[in-house]
Amino acid sequence: MASRNGGRAPDPATALPRWALLPAGLGLALLLLPLAALIGRADWPGVPAALAGQDARSALWLSLRCGLAATALCLLLGVPLALALARGTGPGTRLLRALVTVPLVLPPLVGGIALLYLLGVNGFAGRYLQSWFGIRVAFSTVAVVLAQTFVALPFLVLTLEGAARSAGSRYQRVAAGLGAGRWRILFRVTLPLLAPALASATALCFARALGEFGATALFAGNLAGVTRTMPLAIYTAFNGGGTSQDAAVAMAVLLVVLALAVLLLIRPRGRVQ
Repeated sequence: MASRNGGRAPDPATALPRWALLPAGLGLALLLLPLAALIGRADWPGVPAALAGQDARSALWLSLRCGLAATALCLLLGVPLALALARGTGPGTRLLRALVTVPLVLPPLVGGIALLYLLGVNGFAGRYLQSWFGIRVAFSTVAVVLAQTFVALPFLVLTLEGAARSAGSRYQRVAAGLGAGRWRILFRVTLPLLAPALASATALCFARALGEFGATALFAGNLAGVTRTMPLAIYTAFNGGGTSQDAAVAMAVLLVVLALAVLLLIRPRGRVQ
């Protein structure tokens, strides 16, 4: 039955009890009020000038470059991994899926320590890269990209794997029956079917990479113009260094706006009836 305002009346089977609206409203307030306080703290007339400063521009540009590079690396590595997990069966696949999920539940600082012990100057692989090839990964811009990739890759893999499992393999079987090879099936059938999910996963991956802080701070450091991304610039400013606090607040608001824009651009793949 339609309501008087032309909308659809609530379904009694799915409507929440009225008492549940109170904790729901408190939860929403807990999420939104800090963001509102941040936005209210910003000196809006001075935001363009604050973001135009040398330190702020450097952090902005570095964040965008590294975020895009990390997203591209996630796509290159994550799409095959997601499809392999979606097609896999057995306990081995379950263990691999759990391992891929670990960076989501670990504190990012732990990820930074792990990367440091692998690719740092005295790390398992880093010592040989340094001594044999003269390549130093830690505390470089490359380290920023790798740290962002480490924390963002699971978002892409798990999102795309779930979509691939839901889509099934019937179209691929039909294409194979018609004589299509594996490469043709991948690029002409599988990836087009997963395009909406891939777009959503890519957007989430980029947003996560852009906001990465903990792993970057430990593995890449906080070098202005080299590894100081927007989150690190904000942290540095509120500890009395780097850019001004007004510029830090402006960058924080910009991160919120970018994250919101990315999430609003993500279209749901479907609705449960």
